[in-house]
Amino acid sequence: MINLTINGKSHSVDVEPDTPLLWVIRDTIGMTGTKYGCGIAQCGACTVHIDGQAVRSCGMLAGDAAGKKITTIEGLAENGVPTKVQQAWIALDVPQCGYCQSGMIMAVSALLKEKPKPTDADINEAITNICRCGTFQQVRAAIHAAANA
Repeated sequence: MINLTINGKSHSVDVEPDTPLLWVIRDTIGMTGTKYGCGIAQCGACTVHIDGQAVRSCGMLAGDAAGKKITTIEGLAENGVPTKVQQAWIALDVPQCGYCQSGMIMAVSALLKEKPKPTDADINEAITNICRCGTFQQVRAAIHAAANA
């Protein structure tokens, strides 16, 4: 058994330690907000926070996540109130298909914790998530809106 703390709740899961964290979150625990995109930690659809850092969960092993604080998109809002990033996403109508957006929001949330007023260069460096719909300009506008909120 592996003990994981996800969104402040303890989960004991019967999986092999080398199981990707993404599959434990989605298939074992049943939280489907974190998406599978590429499976090789390149697209960012599976981004979660591990001890406050943005991490692509398809590339992290469940055994390595034990004892760490994991936050998924389901646990991002505080007391049911959307965060500044989530509010900016809604206000600026960022998503088209929406598939990549949970990972994008998690990556942006981590960036704004580290750099509350990021420059465009900071955004280019930190936000490497892929959006097949091409909403990158809306994403950038939402990042700046959340930073100025």
